[in-house]
Amino acid sequence: MAHELLNRNYVLRGRVIEVSLSTYNTAAKGEATLEIVHHNGGAGALPLFADGTVALVRQWRYAINRYSLEIAAGRIEAGQTPVQAAARELEEEVGYRAGELHQVSEFLVAPGYCEERIYTYLATDLEKCEQHLDDDEEIEVVRMPFEEALALVQSGDIDDAKSIITLLTVAKMKL
Repeated sequence: MAHELLNRNYVLRGRVIEVSLSTYNTAAKGEATLEIVHHNGGAGALPLFADGTVALVRQWRYAINRYSLEIAAGRIEAGQTPVQAAARELEEEVGYRAGELHQVSEFLVAPGYCEERIYTYLATDLEKCEQHLDDDEEIEVVRMPFEEALALVQSGDIDDAKSIITLLTVAKMKL
């Protein structure tokens, strides 16, 4: 089953995403025009401290008009690897450097309309450093026992996909 890109017309080129109307020729259906969100991808880190606690970030999310409790994460910048982006976000948002970053997951966010791929890491061997928030970020670092974070997933209080996937996957790892 072949799908050939015939035309891509960018209708938005923003700071974080681009949106295109992309026309494909498909063997089964002929031409199809779709809206596609283009994104560099993202990376995040869950810091796990020696005492069994983790640090999450509570931040205002304009798209959902409320605060969200999540792992520290952000966009992969041009020239960065996912692990470099995760380390950067951990420092910027939580104020810790990781001696070790172990990849936990890699997944597509919404492949029906978006090409964004997210990579998540477990951060250990942590060292305190200065937090460097972006201009548009207001973040509260929330430290809690790992089991409490898992309970917040089960109760629905953590409803961010990257955080859910990371916490549930780490729970299955042999640490």
